[in-house]
Amino acid sequence: MTPLGAKLRAMREARGISLKEMAAALNVSSAYLSALEHGKRGQPTSFLLHRIIAFFNVIWDEAEELQRLAEISDPKVTIDTGGLTPEATELANRLRDGINRLEAEDLKFLRDELVKRAGRRR
Repeated sequence: MTPLGAKLRAMREARGISLKEMAAALNVSSAYLSALEHGKRGQPTSFLLHRIIAFFNVIWDEAEELQRLAEISDPKVTIDTGGLTPEATELANRLRDGINRLEAEDLKFLRDELVKRAGRRR
């Protein structure tokens, strides 16, 4: 599941809306919406994302959060380390090979550390 998929599911369930009802309102198939929630489909188009925001009738902060989550919810990531350090290439390959064996707490730690360190370099 992607960050966006988890958020959409939580919002839908909190409002008591079925997958089928939401799909019909957005004019997409329930299979597509389910795949989006489960991370089997890539990021939605900006047009669909705006329709989702309108569907949930969210404004400002929540709309920005949905947009941010969409940006970090591509389930098929490709990393080009050409021109980067050998350490960057090693890290990318180790993540590729081992991310499925990491515990949730380890993933959260790595994500938080990456965000923190990247923010310091801006």
